[in-house]
Amino acid sequence: MAPASLQKPQLLAELQERFQGRFGRPPAWAVRAPGRVNLIGEHTDYNDGLVLPCAIDRDTWIVGAARDDARIRIHSREMSGDAPPAEVRVAGPHDRAGDWVDYVRGAVEGVGREAGRMPPGLDLAVASEVPSESGLSSSAAFGVALVVALERAMEITLAPEARGRLAHRCESGFVGVPCGIMDPYASALGRRDHALRIDCRSEAVEAVPFPGDALRILVAHSGVRRRLATGGYGDRRAECEAARGAAEPVLERPLASLRDVGTEDLSRLEPALEGRLFRRLRHVVTENARVDAFRAALAAGEHARAGVLLREGMASLQRDFEVSIPELDVLCEAADAAPGVLGSRLTGAGFGGCTVHLVEAAQASAAAQRLADCFEARFERRPPVFEIRPADGASIFF
Repeated sequence: MAPASLQKPQLLAELQERFQGRFGRPPAWAVRAPGRVNLIGEHTDYNDGLVLPCAIDRDTWIVGAARDDARIRIHSREMSGDAPPAEVRVAGPHDRAGDWVDYVRGAVEGVGREAGRMPPGLDLAVASEVPSESGLSSSAAFGVALVVALERAMEITLAPEARGRLAHRCESGFVGVPCGIMDPYASALGRRDHALRIDCRSEAVEAVPFPGDALRILVAHSGVRRRLATGGYGDRRAECEAARGAAEPVLERPLASLRDVGTEDLSRLEPALEGRLFRRLRHVVTENARVDAFRAALAAGEHARAGVLLREGMASLQRDFEVSIPELDVLCEAADAAPGVLGSRLTGAGFGGCTVHLVEAAQASAAAQRLADCFEARFERRPPVFEIRPADGASIFF
């Protein structure tokens, strides 16, 4: 059930009314799953690497009730508009259609296979506080929420790790988004006032205390939407695989992924690899090292050092991985020039979305104002800037 600290939000009350209006009866239960912000460790997850995200206090909610037939009807506040609820046949066939309902189809198939039986017919309604295409994992929050909704409807119990793995298989295997395990794991396993060090090879998770009394996390939205299923994200994954293949004969050992390349190998690889592939590889290798250095800095109370590592990560994402854009650059530059800001970088895959900023608690409000002012002066629009708190992972609310 929901953590004791979680109170019924206004969004849930609105969603319950929406369900009543669409389906003519009240929902019987509600579940939630949070978005996530990645503090450091970008483009390392699909290379079997290290990441350090935290679940955030912005949720996707699903409410539902059973039906007496083999249909699942779902209404989304964000996606459905005034259209009738979408329908999915419980028994299938569950073929990918290329729309948002693929997440439902994939979850039904995945959870049904895990449970050894298909879910009952259901009416579902969904609404989210996580902005889409922002780098805050709205799709993972939706996928994890769907898994928990089906778990609730089927009266089965899944471990948080199983929730994350099922949501990942749905998004990567069924929907076709080339994503790693980080996002659904962060949404499923989040812990209040902690970040999570996730080893994406072993899937081992370690809770890392976040010093919320001293530091704040600001997130700024560039207003540039990004899509994972197309474009540069897939290109970077392919380039990482090409870099792995090119590095293997130079190092004269098998490499399952770029996780198997160490910082001590970089001097041998630089003259041997094509420049673009070497830069992609160098980012992944040095970013893995930054994750554990950042974790150590937090543990030691070396907050300034943690900020330096964020800035170094941003420079690598700009120079070596080439996934930043002018809007993200300006947000980071403006914030880093503000008093009390320790470090900034883009969060998520890049090409748009959000930036994350580590700020001394007493300076957070002034820093948010400054970076919004600077961005508005450059782009003539004001970016949303909000403070987030590390939050608990997905749960059944009632």
